[in-house]
Amino acid sequence: MRHLMAALLLAGCAAAPAMNKLPLRNPTAPVASQTDATLGRLAGDWQVVQAAGIAPGGRVRFGADQAVLAGQAVPLSDQGRGRMLLGGTPVWVYWIDADNRTAALGDPDGRRVWIMDRTGRPGERLRIAREILEWYGYDLSRLTPA
Repeated sequence: MRHLMAALLLAGCAAAPAMNKLPLRNPTAPVASQTDATLGRLAGDWQVVQAAGIAPGGRVRFGADQAVLAGQAVPLSDQGRGRMLLGGTPVWVYWIDADNRTAALGDPDGRRVWIMDRTGRPGERLRIAREILEWYGYDLSRLTPA
């Protein structure tokens, strides 16, 4: 009993893990990309409205073979079925609305995630994007609004 009390006391003194060191996504949650999401549907300018792992409020521009994030060009390659390599890192399109106005993208390993909109004002589509991200195991409390 004395050893158990000592172990509990020491455990209470241990530093809590830093929130930014934990993945943004629960790795046991299901995850999938939207198979009809193509680079053609993403082409053009977007504004990041909520994000974790990238700066919210920033502008994103998707082209045929590169994306521009916060003014920096990054190589982009389409892997098909809503998946791409962005600067060599996998990024999946989890959801894009039928009119290509709002999209939720992220790294399936849980390093970054963002919701972007063509105008920066997604309205009701923001709720839908957040519900999908939550279903895929993302910790929505860690998303920062623009």
